[in-house]
Amino acid sequence: MARNKYPEETINQILTVSLNLFMEKGYERTSIQDIINGLGGLTKGAIYHHFKSKEEIMQAVTERLYQGLDEMLTSIRDDKSLTGIEKLRKIFWVSLNNPSQLEMVSTAPSLMDNPRMLVGQMRSITEESVPKYIQPIVEQGLADGSIKTDYPKELSEVLMLMGNLWLNPLVFSDTAEGALNKCRFLQELSLKLGLDLLDDQMIERFVHLFRIYNEKA
Repeated sequence: MARNKYPEETINQILTVSLNLFMEKGYERTSIQDIINGLGGLTKGAIYHHFKSKEEIMQAVTERLYQGLDEMLTSIRDDKSLTGIEKLRKIFWVSLNNPSQLEMVSTAPSLMDNPRMLVGQMRSITEESVPKYIQPIVEQGLADGSIKTDYPKELSEVLMLMGNLWLNPLVFSDTAEGALNKCRFLQELSLKLGLDLLDDQMIERFVHLFRIYNEKA
């Protein structure tokens, strides 16, 4: 059987089909049978040989989408040539230009219609991104003087939740003008918090993502 001779190829096939279905139909409306039907001859046993559940498939799909992101965030966090605020700006910029981000915005359905995917993203932000990368960078900024706050954890959470959810067209859809207003507000808010975070190039990129999402709709 192919799944015995070429397990990696089988896993890639399962993840590719699953990703396409999750984006087309949404996670909640995609069944294991839908995945089987898209696999061209692979059986349910072949799927369960590699994945115990649809949820485990979703986790693997997400990990593959953002493959390499951990290494990128780690390299920025540990870059001794940058100040804390410079690291935050770089993370925002690299994240906005991640090819996976563009792919998701271009093809994925609203996360409001896919609560499991939305919760997974929120959990990833609060349980992984903030404690492993963003809060340590904010604390580095406190030490080097480029960031000023009495609440590094809370500031880290707010920045990530606003950037990844409030300014995400897959969560809160909006017009290009509305997206621009949100970005300007976040820029004004961050300046009042002592963070010169968003520049015009980043704002333009955020608005571009909203335009792409609206064209798809």
